[in-house]
Amino acid sequence: MPQLFKPQSNSIARAIIIVMLLLVMVAGAGTWAVWWSPYMTRAGTPLDQPVPFSHKHHVAGLGIDCRYCHVSVENSAFAGIPPTETCMTCHSKVWTEAPVLEPVRASWREQKPIQWNRVHKVPDFVFFNHGIHVQNGIGCATCHGQVQKMPLMEKEHSLYMKWCIECHQDPAKYVRPKSEVFNMDYQAPANQAEFGAKLVREYHIDTTQLRDCSMCHR
Repeated sequence: MPQLFKPQSNSIARAIIIVMLLLVMVAGAGTWAVWWSPYMTRAGTPLDQPVPFSHKHHVAGLGIDCRYCHVSVENSAFAGIPPTETCMTCHSKVWTEAPVLEPVRASWREQKPIQWNRVHKVPDFVFFNHGIHVQNGIGCATCHGQVQKMPLMEKEHSLYMKWCIECHQDPAKYVRPKSEVFNMDYQAPANQAEFGAKLVREYHIDTTQLRDCSMCHR
C-alpha cells in the first residue's frame, strides 16, 4: 500500500504548529501592549477643555494651593470642581478682556456652569474617596502626577485596578506626612520603607482591609 503522506509531512505539521503558537503569543503580547498603551489608558494625553486651564501657571507660577479650587478634597469622596465664582475671584480683576477667558465670563454672566471634560475617571462600579486618601497621607501628586508642571491637565497613570492594588498591597511605599499631602514638590526620604511603615501605624491603616474587594467595589 503506498504512503498516504509524503516524508516531509511531519516537518510541515510541526512547522504549522509552531507558527500557530507563535501567532497566539504575538497576538497576546500585542493585546497586552495595546491595553496598557496611552491609546487605551489616555495617560499623558491632555483633553480639550472649554478653557485651557494651566495648572503649571496657577500652581507653580502663582503658588495657589490645591484646596483653593478643590475645596472638598479633604473631607469628601469628590475633590470638587471649582465654580465659576472661584475663577472670577481673580479674573474679575486680572485678564478681564482676554479672549481665551470669554467662556468663563459668559458662564458668570449667564449663571451657567462650565462643562469641563473630566480627566480622571474610574468606572461606575468603582468607589473612590478622595478624603480617605488625603487624611491617610496620600499626596495629590501620587495619583495625579506633577500637575504643577502641566500646562494642560493630563492623566499621569492608567487608573487601572492593577495600579490601585500596587498601593493597597503596600501603602508604606506611598504615604507621606499629612503636612506634605498638598506639597507638589515633596520628595520621599531615602528610608521611605521604614518611614512609611511608621506612618501606616500612625494613621491606623488596616492593610488587611485594603485588600478587601468591597473597599472599592460596593
